[in-house]
Amino acid sequence: MIYGAMKFSIGGSLKLAFRPWVEGLENIPAEGPAILASNHLSFSDSFFLPAVLDRKVTFIAKAEYFTSPGVKGKLTAAFFKGVGQLPVDRSGARGAGEAAIKSGIEVIERGELFGIYPEGTRSPDGRLYRGKPGGLARVALATGAPVIPVAMIDTEKIQPPGKVVPKLMRPGIRIGKPLDFSRYRGMENDRFILRSVTDEVMYEIMKLSGQEYVDIYATAAKRQIADAEKAAKAVKE
Repeated sequence: MIYGAMKFSIGGSLKLAFRPWVEGLENIPAEGPAILASNHLSFSDSFFLPAVLDRKVTFIAKAEYFTSPGVKGKLTAAFFKGVGQLPVDRSGARGAGEAAIKSGIEVIERGELFGIYPEGTRSPDGRLYRGKPGGLARVALATGAPVIPVAMIDTEKIQPPGKVVPKLMRPGIRIGKPLDFSRYRGMENDRFILRSVTDEVMYEIMKLSGQEYVDIYATAAKRQIADAEKAAKAVKE
């Protein structure tokens, strides 16, 4: 009930204001479970994708969005619950990963759509980074659900990291054909299989998005950028 109302108000407003274009909507099943694996360019990705779909998509969100104190905190928590986000405590890397996997499996077992960003974090520069061989592949292999690659286009230009007020422009969404990894079902503890599945999905996302691919993790790239900025600042001082 809450999700429907929030989707109608937020989704309708997003479509009216930004007019996102979409390719491949026919690849989203009308019913039954599926994993939507997307590149991650902007905070707004988790809102634009659900806005153009008829079905509910559940994403993982950090627990802090649901536990902040005060009126603002309660409103934020209500908003994220209303748009289908699930809280995950990311205070411990391993614990966070296990919690995300468990949540994803539960969503799939309910016959719903589970959205995930294989890069693990937003791209710091618009390029596509190496997918982490954890949540995506393990949920897919544990459940046998098809993986649908998704490419968000230009959302980083609408709301770059650190910017609160979005720029009015038209983003795009390309949805690829479902990938079937059922042949590997039950092999979710084999790290070589996890890597292979993740890389195959990232390759399809790269083809859809047209992004330059960088074979390192986005988290490592962010550290490199931060270190470079720190060094440049030190030189100026």
